[in-house]
Amino acid sequence: MKRSIGSGRLRMRLRSAALAWAAVGAVGVAHAGLFDDDEARKAILELRSRITQNDEATKARLTELSTQIAQLREQNQQLVEQLQALRRSLLELNNHIESVRAESAKLRGSDEQLARELSELQRRQRDVVQGIDERMRRLEPIKVSLDGEEFLADPQEKQQFDDALGLLKGGEFDKAAQALGQFLRRFPASGYADSSCLWLANALYGKRDYKEARAAYRPSAAAAPKHPKAPDALLAAANSQLEPNDRAGARRTLDELVKTYPQSETAKAARERLAALK
Repeated sequence: MKRSIGSGRLRMRLRSAALAWAAVGAVGVAHAGLFDDDEARKAILELRSRITQNDEATKARLTELSTQIAQLREQNQQLVEQLQALRRSLLELNNHIESVRAESAKLRGSDEQLARELSELQRRQRDVVQGIDERMRRLEPIKVSLDGEEFLADPQEKQQFDDALGLLKGGEFDKAAQALGQFLRRFPASGYADSSCLWLANALYGKRDYKEARAAYRPSAAAAPKHPKAPDALLAAANSQLEPNDRAGARRTLDELVKTYPQSETAKAARERLAALK
């Protein structure tokens, strides 16, 4: 477009020169002798030189502008390519971010599941440990004090003796006799054995099985002569003999009690009973 403008300017200049030339001619006719042919040619040459210079300057400017336009087009193309590459990179980055988010959500779900499973495992472990501790406590011997003596007993052993004694104190003599008999068979070497024999005799006496009571009282006293309740066992044996009216047997048992345990409170009661039998 600029080239067209330059050409138009050239035509205008040529037209002006032609008019000037015509004017010069006219003036030469009107005023002969003012200008000669050399001066006219010089003016035309000078005018042509200026026109040529202008054309060359215009061409150089057009060439420069064309170069700049080409450079701008190249830069624009580079920018377009860079933008396209950037868009592709952004798209890939967005896809990667979405993938990472999905993977993170999956991992969070896995972590939560693992946390729940770990919590459940820890709870079960606590329950197992607690159960073991409870069983160990049930099996661990405990210190017991009975009739002035201390000894170790298994928790089950103590529980069974206490249950049997509770039946006796509740007046359930038949059940108490069975429970005490089972206890002695299960724990023959127990620290409760001597007391269990005496309480078994009392249970038999309570259910009015005097023969079995006598058979239980005397061995209990003979087996543990130093037991605090040994004198009571002999007195109870004498009472069992008196129930079926075995007065002679009762006196022998009472005499044995007085001779063996003369300083005991039970011996005083035995003397009174002997005096009543005479």
